[in-house]
Amino acid sequence: MPHLEVITPSPRPDVWASNAAPCQVLFRIQAEADADVLCRVLNLFALQQLIPQQVQALRDGDTLSIEICSHEQSWHRAQIIGEKLRNLISVFDLQVQPVPAAKDPAMQACG
Repeated sequence: MPHLEVITPSPRPDVWASNAAPCQVLFRIQAEADADVLCRVLNLFALQQLIPQQVQALRDGDTLSIEICSHEQSWHRAQIIGEKLRNLISVFDLQVQPVPAAKDPAMQACG
């Protein structure tokens, strides 16, 4: 039986902003409380090989409030992800904010 080789994926390079350093970003999303909306939102990060630092979701009736803290992408890539989030049919409000460096220690719950 052949040996399997473990390959560690490297972060996806941002070809449009190759010199940009990774930054910490808070995505605040308001969406309809559909059964698959959280999967569709997180899939946009997975497609970029990004694993968010923190994800919080709270359902209030027909609304799902989602906060995603991520620190592996450039600001440019965060804006692209934001535009893709806005295009999801269930999303009706989105805020994308850089997290100040002073809040850095584990992004202090990004709040």
